[in-house]
Amino acid sequence: MAVQVKAIPKIFITPMCHGDIPAVMVIERQCFTTPWSENAYRTELSNQCAEYYVAWMDGQLVGYIGMWLVMDEVHVTTLGVAEQRRGMRIGERLLVRVLDAAREREAQRVTLEVRKSNDVARSLYKKYGFREAAIRKGYYSDNQEDAIIMWVDDLWAPEFSDLFEAHRDALSQMEEY
Repeated sequence: MAVQVKAIPKIFITPMCHGDIPAVMVIERQCFTTPWSENAYRTELSNQCAEYYVAWMDGQLVGYIGMWLVMDEVHVTTLGVAEQRRGMRIGERLLVRVLDAAREREAQRVTLEVRKSNDVARSLYKKYGFREAAIRKGYYSDNQEDAIIMWVDDLWAPEFSDLFEAHRDALSQMEEY
């Protein structure tokens, strides 16, 4: 008996450009109580260590992610998905794009911070091999919530490669064509 795979909508991921910033800001305000400013994104797009990507579905910008590459380390700086598009694995596909980019640039490690209360995000990161490494007490200025620092220590370890490729392949098989 064939296993039914739940289809997920087709999305396209492209590098973020300045023209994307107004739509990014709409999502930014939906996702974060202390959103970045438009100027912060303009500055990031000029940062040679930074890469930002946006997800498109049905001609609409529905999510974004950013990363910094410093030496052999990638820091995921932000990830946001439009409120009405959550649950469609857009965030997961954006995370896969950044992990692919990290490997394309021969990074060794990846890190990020996530709110202690953000169980959905923490679960996603754990699925992709991130481990909780430390706590930044009172990191978030809006409510003094702690941040959990998470790491993938070795992007080239066979365990990570096998896990990543299996999840990435399964995700691509779910996409509608």
